[in-house]
Amino acid sequence: MFEETGKPLSNTSAHRDWQDRIGQTSGEITTAAWPDLEAPTGLRAVPGAGAVTLTWDPVPGAIGYLVHRDGAPIGQPDVDVPAVPSCRYVDTGHGAAAYAVAAVSAMDTIGPLSPAVDAGPAASAREVSVRVDARQVSRDLPRPWRLMVGSEHLSYLLNTGETGGRPIGEELTEALRIMRDELGVETVRAHGILCDDLGVYREGRGAPEPGGTAGNVYDFSGVDRVYDIVTGLGLRPVVELGFMPRDLAADPSKTVFGYEAIISPPKDFEAWSDLVRALVEHLAARYGIHELIDHWAFEVWNEPNLAVFWSGTPEEYFLLYDVTAAAVKNVHPDLRVGGPASAANGWVEELLAHVAESGAALDFLSTHTYGNAPLDWRPALARHGRDIPVWWTEWGPTPTHFHGIGDGPFGAAFLLHGMKSAAGRIGALSHWVASDHFEELGRPPRLFHGGFGLLTVGNLRKPRFHALALAARLGDAELPATLEGDVAGVEAWAARHDDGRIGVLLWNGTLNQSQAGGAPELARTVTLTIDGLDGRPRTLTHHRIDHDHSNIEAVWHAMGDGDWPADEQWDKLRAANTLDELDPPATVTGTTLTLRFDLPMPGVSFLELSG
Repeated sequence: MFEETGKPLSNTSAHRDWQDRIGQTSGEITTAAWPDLEAPTGLRAVPGAGAVTLTWDPVPGAIGYLVHRDGAPIGQPDVDVPAVPSCRYVDTGHGAAAYAVAAVSAMDTIGPLSPAVDAGPAASAREVSVRVDARQVSRDLPRPWRLMVGSEHLSYLLNTGETGGRPIGEELTEALRIMRDELGVETVRAHGILCDDLGVYREGRGAPEPGGTAGNVYDFSGVDRVYDIVTGLGLRPVVELGFMPRDLAADPSKTVFGYEAIISPPKDFEAWSDLVRALVEHLAARYGIHELIDHWAFEVWNEPNLAVFWSGTPEEYFLLYDVTAAAVKNVHPDLRVGGPASAANGWVEELLAHVAESGAALDFLSTHTYGNAPLDWRPALARHGRDIPVWWTEWGPTPTHFHGIGDGPFGAAFLLHGMKSAAGRIGALSHWVASDHFEELGRPPRLFHGGFGLLTVGNLRKPRFHALALAARLGDAELPATLEGDVAGVEAWAARHDDGRIGVLLWNGTLNQSQAGGAPELARTVTLTIDGLDGRPRTLTHHRIDHDHSNIEAVWHAMGDGDWPADEQWDKLRAANTLDELDPPATVTGTTLTLRFDLPMPGVSFLELSG
């Protein structure tokens, strides 16, 4: 997060709330009249140990709901959009309060509040029963993490320097390979493919040269080196078209990040169009037009609704969008282009309204959010008569660099909550980012520094990575899971493989970041029953992520907690960087299996029946 000057906030600065972040726009923009929403009905509050669970009836046309406690919206200090997408919210860490809910139809349109209900946490046995029917299939298991993952600017793959004594380019390349091989990720999105470190554009000073128009020179050899690495790993890029080459910028003094990416509009929109078309033509010639049509996509800029990423006006961004989309489609009409790649759900309705008037292509809708499950933009698409995928091209526990909540098990439970919420309604929920080899605000100062990565410098697997790896182990046939009792933040996801293996993934989490280090009152005892087994002997395994299991951050802290490991410490960390079992494997038989175990908050359990 940044000041409007483009300078980073200090690590100790107070975090802005979501309205402040949305307020950092690139200028005023006239919005259409979004539909009025009714107040939610049927608000119910169920007290439990350390928690109040709120549920309510859905409101037609809502993309989400804003929960209020004692008259004020419930938010977190590092969450850009506090509204939630579904009709359920678990409030933890607070006493008795008056709760109400409002529906949201757009980021600046919040409906009236529901009648308030009073509730507070209550004494409870903290028991949760989970029942899974192995005979029933609810749907093919959606995997919203698979389409895309984020990365630091891809020229970093070519970097021969070191961070913490570890090779940057080599380890970032390996991190992307791990995303592909272990999580099944298909594409990677990153900033800065048009930045000057790759030398794509130089303003001509004389007669036109081969590869250029009107004297301007294109050099895509650096892009080739980067994308050859990406495609060699079995990945494809989502090509974020930005930032601005210096020679094409209207104001090259406007920059962001430590590597000074230029955030200015072009001084010549026709020259920008020529550059985009030349790049896409080059990629089509190098990798094949049908490869690009089937597997690549082009996104117009990054977070232009924030002044820190776009120094122009909103009107200039929408012109940039139209010009860019036309340039991509000029190469082939079936190539995919989309946007607005906005921060905090901004400018989504505005872009939909704009392209309806301008006629520009929009093949996917993209936006970002952090610290919460993504909202449901399908009602907005329906209002505009569009049926296109929604891609959250950035998402994670926090939008703030050097924030520590994501390095431990809190981040694991958070990721699973978001992915299950997104499953079936979102085309992509792209975790930002794969690796802590990341230098937007400077390179990592220590091993565990609150980095965005699923992997540390050194490619140690954080609990967040383990959580996605366990989700990736679920089969393709989703099984219904019913939860009863003092459920609070416990969730379940179950699936069956074609060979009969059954996996049940359970987690216990909260959105309350002040409880990221744990909250004993939110611990639950789970009784899991799996019905409909075929009676043959099976091997039962139980993997766990919590403070004491599959948590490499805790291992490092126990080793002395310095800035960077010495050589022998790296060896010990790699040996301890495992997905741990809670109990030894056991052989079970019968048509029904019942297990009882404790599940802390934060904590994740994965039970698998094989054989």
